[in-house]
Amino acid sequence: MSHAASINVSPDRAVHPTTADRKQTERPVPHWANVIAHLIPLLTLPSGLWRLGLAFGHSMGTLDDNGEPLAVHGWEVGYVIGLSIFAELVALTAFGLVRAWGEIVPRWIPLIGGRRVPPFAAIVPAVLGSVALISIWTYGFRDIFFSFGDLPLLFSGNGWAALMLTCYAPLNLWGPLLLVLTWAYYRRRVVLA
Repeated sequence: MSHAASINVSPDRAVHPTTADRKQTERPVPHWANVIAHLIPLLTLPSGLWRLGLAFGHSMGTLDDNGEPLAVHGWEVGYVIGLSIFAELVALTAFGLVRAWGEIVPRWIPLIGGRRVPPFAAIVPAVLGSVALISIWTYGFRDIFFSFGDLPLLFSGNGWAALMLTCYAPLNLWGPLLLVLTWAYYRRRVVLA
């Protein structure tokens, strides 16, 4: 390896992001922030897939109040599918904190395309979203956290309950990770600007 090539190679990518990262944003995005942005949509995927099982006619082991397999019908199917898609789309907005479209409005957007995104126009909604997600999932898991395993749903077996918990537990990381990602965006766009 030549001396010039060795200067460009860095063992710490968190400090020296790749060339592709530098082209995407005004300031380099730390490698760990890119990893978090990719992780957030993956955290929401298992719960969405679990809900889609319900929407497509499988009880996923849940029982109604009469002990019969739970089934969703009519508008509930649309709601469950819509909720799954909506949650995934919201999770994908985390990429705005590590991509150029989080700094410059894409040109295809009428009237404001090509304009600089004011940092706090992204920071404030991201912080509020983070706090909301932390509140929602802390409340949603309150019975499990504070009652040592009492579930709000009835299940036909422990395996089904474990599957649901496995699919939903990652959502507890969504808010905190989004808050960390927002801090990195704030640091890059406000503190270091």
